[in-house]
Amino acid sequence: MQVNGKNVTGKAGMTLQAYLEEAGYRIERIVVERNGEIVSKTAYNAVLLTEADTIEVVSFVGGG
Repeated sequence: MQVNGKNVTGKAGMTLQAYLEEAGYRIERIVVERNGEIVSKTAYNAVLLTEADTIEVVSFVGGG
């Protein structure tokens, strides 16, 4: 599996929600794209990760 362009192993079978929490992402401040499609936050617990997935996590930061 790739996350933000880096290979990540051993996460297949986890839910997207569990992976994001384990990786330290703040759910309320991110958007996730899986295999080219945006994943709704309400679906994070239903999405099971596979070794073939390509995940992009975009974080929002405040500033001006």
